[in-house]
Amino acid sequence: MKRLPVLVLLAALLTLPPATAQPAAGTLPARWQTGAADCTAATPPLQVHEYRPGTYVLRQSLCADFEGPFMYLLIGNRQALLIDTGAVADAQSMPLAKTVLGLLPDDAHGKRPLLVVHTHGHADHRAGDAQFAGLPATRIAPTDLAGVRRFFGLPGWPDARASVDLGGRKIEVIPTPGHHDAHLAYYDPSTGLLFSGDFLLPGRLLIEDTATYADSARRVATLLRDRPVTHVLGGHIELDAAGQAYPHGAQHHPDERRLQLDKRDLLGLPAALAAFNGFYARQPNYLLSHPLHNLLALAAGALAALLLVAWALRRWWRRRSAHRAGA
Repeated sequence: MKRLPVLVLLAALLTLPPATAQPAAGTLPARWQTGAADCTAATPPLQVHEYRPGTYVLRQSLCADFEGPFMYLLIGNRQALLIDTGAVADAQSMPLAKTVLGLLPDDAHGKRPLLVVHTHGHADHRAGDAQFAGLPATRIAPTDLAGVRRFFGLPGWPDARASVDLGGRKIEVIPTPGHHDAHLAYYDPSTGLLFSGDFLLPGRLLIEDTATYADSARRVATLLRDRPVTHVLGGHIELDAAGQAYPHGAQHHPDERRLQLDKRDLLGLPAALAAFNGFYARQPNYLLSHPLHNLLALAAGALAALLLVAWALRRWWRRRSAHRAGA
């Protein structure tokens, strides 16, 4: 009978869920390359930062393209994953493929195999694909919805999830449409990093479909609510440290805000979208904007102004005609 409490304790310990592994720590720079007031001066086309061994953050210069997109290279034991290829196709002015290949380890038959994927199909996230076409041991994922679903095995879009096994490192693929119909986010449990593309970033969250965007936000928040999220790393920085957006097309970002958002931003996104007025809203670390709705509102305003001018001119003409008739 004395052994019973010990047996009960052992049984309880065996039924406890396994402890969640802590993500591997890494570092991000205090300041990224922020373009230049005078882009005729020589500026490095690409900034490379090693977050930790096997994890790299790359940023294209704002002087090369005002989008200044970020790309992410994740290296496993068997293959590497490049998320996005940026806004510049020309390999001479933007040596992206050469830089990425230089970061890959050497295996028995050459460089470690590389899989090129995208957060979505907008040109500033896939323009560099041509640099990787035809390279040995390199595959490039499609960006259209049908191709994305087929490539990753996502028949139940957007509720299904997939993963990419890099060898000792499995990256989760999460559908996040709303900005683009085939948008994806990527979660790396080994580092706790969520690579969010244009779905969540310190800048303008441009909404194509509000309801779909809100569904994506709820789905990702539910998925990661009880899991470690070290940083949310998006595709651009578009805000300064005070939260003001840089003008569209600006090639210099003085006093730029940091790249990383955190788990609170991710978990707060569903509520922000639920309260969205359908046109424009400001949050502490990002802006919500529906370009089509804003364009339609602008067009309606312009039409109303034209009608008002036409009414005023007609009234003026009638009064002038009446004045002449009575003269």
